[in-house]
Amino acid sequence: MSPSAKMHADELDIDIDTELVRRLIAEQFPEWTELAVTRVASAGTDNAMYRLGEDMVVRLPRLPGGARQIETEQRWLPRLAPELPLAVPVPLAMGEPGRGYELRWGVYRWLDGDNTYDAPLTELTDAAVELGRFVATLRRVDAVGGPVSFRGGPVGAQDVDVRKAIEDLGADGTHDPALATAAWKHTLSLPQWEAAPVWLHGDLLPGNLLATAGRLTAVIDFGALGVGDPAADALPAWALFSSGTREVFREAGEFDEVVWERGRGWALCFGLTAEHYYRGGRNPVLAEVGHRAVEEALADFGA
Repeated sequence: MSPSAKMHADELDIDIDTELVRRLIAEQFPEWTELAVTRVASAGTDNAMYRLGEDMVVRLPRLPGGARQIETEQRWLPRLAPELPLAVPVPLAMGEPGRGYELRWGVYRWLDGDNTYDAPLTELTDAAVELGRFVATLRRVDAVGGPVSFRGGPVGAQDVDVRKAIEDLGADGTHDPALATAAWKHTLSLPQWEAAPVWLHGDLLPGNLLATAGRLTAVIDFGALGVGDPAADALPAWALFSSGTREVFREAGEFDEVVWERGRGWALCFGLTAEHYYRGGRNPVLAEVGHRAVEEALADFGA
């Protein structure tokens, strides 16, 4: 995606490019002025990413609500990271609005590796264990005072958008509308989370996982980090894993049956709405990830 391409109607009315990043760095962090600034290619739609020198990365939100995500990461990641079994971003500094850019932004330590969409995992069983342990460990960290994740509430809040996606994607033959409707109705009938809120990442998609030599090494993009129902952290069971490794992830992630089924509902919700919104060339990567999540969730539901 080009630096100026817009995915959302409410994106900032400013081009985020290398020159803007250089000006922000020079003004607010002059000690880093001489470091090279290089755009990081990404299919993500919420942030622009620029490598700063060899060891840092700058993350600038594209959407008005993005500053809250930066603030959440800067506050909570240093507290959570020591507890977690995989590497996560290390916040180094938080920038303020300036040079026509109106939001807070962050500087983080660079993490080596490729996202698992561009460089698919080859050690899937190991990844299922490691990612499962990650979400189970995160869930056990004290959640008192944590912000509410936007995926920490009932998935049924997305009912209107999901039903519209089923209608349109069913009409053109992309998915079986009867099966998708049955799976969605089943999701809506499930008991809701009634225990105390727990931590969840909330966005464990292939683009937010890093791998080196085919092995999972890090989890990135904690913009959805917060507390609530942990079901959304089961999403990679259908967005990333398949029938051969899904149960490995479930066991390592310590998901009970009802949370697991709500997680499948989140995979269905994410997949349908992402494919519906991003198809037609708007964002082929997210459309493909969404399509796969729907296909896997429906096959699992119908099994």
